[in-house]
Amino acid sequence: MKHYLNVENLVCGYPGNFNLKQISFCIEQGAFAGIIGPNGSGKTTLFKGIAGDLNIKSGSIQLNNTDLSQIRLKEKAQKIAVVTQYTEITDMSVEEYVLMGRTPYRPRFSFFETKNDMLIAEKYMKLTNTLRLRHKPMTELSGGEQQLAAIARALTQEPELLLLDEPTSHLDITHQVQILNLIQQLNHNLRLTVLLIIHDLNMAGEYCDFLIMMKDGAIHAIGQPADVLNYQTIEEVYQTVVVTRENPVSKKPVVFLVSEKVLNEQARKNTKA
Repeated sequence: MKHYLNVENLVCGYPGNFNLKQISFCIEQGAFAGIIGPNGSGKTTLFKGIAGDLNIKSGSIQLNNTDLSQIRLKEKAQKIAVVTQYTEITDMSVEEYVLMGRTPYRPRFSFFETKNDMLIAEKYMKLTNTLRLRHKPMTELSGGEQQLAAIARALTQEPELLLLDEPTSHLDITHQVQILNLIQQLNHNLRLTVLLIIHDLNMAGEYCDFLIMMKDGAIHAIGQPADVLNYQTIEEVYQTVVVTRENPVSKKPVVFLVSEKVLNEQARKNTKA
């Protein structure tokens, strides 16, 4: 497999405030990669830098050996689709919302969808199970349904790289699993390269095949979940006592929390012994 997304010595951030510290990594085409780390570690800053929402101060981001700064916005929108943490609440129907994903493909001064646009939008509404909602206003959808509609719109761009900012945030476990299963399916069946921010370490370990763990604006650990999600690394980054084991079914790493009460009780037992 070839390297598809290359980030080299990236520095970006906010004037007089937080900045990344020369971030470097590469992701292979077709990978399902996750960015993890505590609040304030730089996950969103890195995400916004790759998405183009923050100016790069130094370093570079290359997509398939082409510097992103050299790619026209319209072409970039055909290669990269972004799903943010919060879906725009609008009165437009789900179908109208999803069809916005075809905007990068419309000729200049063309404001109407083609038959092909409609077919592509319908294809991805079917895939995300939102076709049944096509005529409903976005404002009437649940949080999980809104997220699925946002993914359908992103897929309608027919991108090579899908960026997702905490796609399971604020959702119950049913919708979390539904969305991650869908992304996993898209990654496998379409060979879609995926990079997402995810807070839940167990979900990150179960679904991702490559993890970037951040701390204080730098990469602290990088690699396969089994290499990154060990108790030493997690405790160094999150300052929280954990126990890690292997999922007996998937063989992926699982993280268990240990409450302060239990730790204190254990300490007292050890002292008496």
